[in-house]
Amino acid sequence: MQDAPVYLSVVIPAYKEVDNITRGALDAVWTYLAGQSYSWEVLIVDDGSPDQTADLAEAFVNAHEGFRVLREPHRGKGGTVIAGMLAAQGTIVLFADMDQATPLREVEKLLPCFDAGYDGVIGSRSGRKGAPLVRKVMAHGFRLLRAVILRLPYHDTQCGFKAFRGAVVPDIFGRMQIFNERSRAQGAAVTAGFDLEVLYIARKLGLKVAEIPVEWHHQGTTRVHPIKDSWHGLLDLLRVRINAFAGRYSV
Repeated sequence: MQDAPVYLSVVIPAYKEVDNITRGALDAVWTYLAGQSYSWEVLIVDDGSPDQTADLAEAFVNAHEGFRVLREPHRGKGGTVIAGMLAAQGTIVLFADMDQATPLREVEKLLPCFDAGYDGVIGSRSGRKGAPLVRKVMAHGFRLLRAVILRLPYHDTQCGFKAFRGAVVPDIFGRMQIFNERSRAQGAAVTAGFDLEVLYIARKLGLKVAEIPVEWHHQGTTRVHPIKDSWHGLLDLLRVRINAFAGRYSV
């Protein structure tokens, strides 16, 4: 596998993920990928975790071929995903959450879209089964705002399960303005605007992006704070719009 061109790269951002790693999240990723006929790699991108996340990930990597760890400074999920995407070598590059809220096997629903000529495919959490009511209300309000401010046509921009053709990854992630490799963060940063900026740039570039329903399970994260995150999400929407007016996403 190591000598063949990589077909699928899986980028997994990690910040304080000791619980998910110890409960077997990476084992589930390994089990699925080991059964596939195509070549693959997994990049676990540690976001400067202050706990044993990176050490546990390294221990896993030492025992499982095809996995590697990138130790990055703490910049929040957005900057961490960007670092992994730009380091990936796959023909298709997917980023997915460590908690496997969307199981990796759901990539089977995305891959056929690339054969059909799409440049990117994003997962959509239909109904958000199991999510608290407050998160569903937040999602509905955010959907209305992004349609008005950014004119993004997608039902769910925030699902952490997105794949892009490797050839377009530098074009998208190299143009990021709000979230980039220079970003820094404090604490567990939930960056709603990251996905918006990715999709806005892809649309600006004229890339074909499909939206496909995927399985999703609420994991009960404590990193979402309704009022603060809604406010930051609105600010990010406006920042993307301002950057667009200023021509910072020009092709």
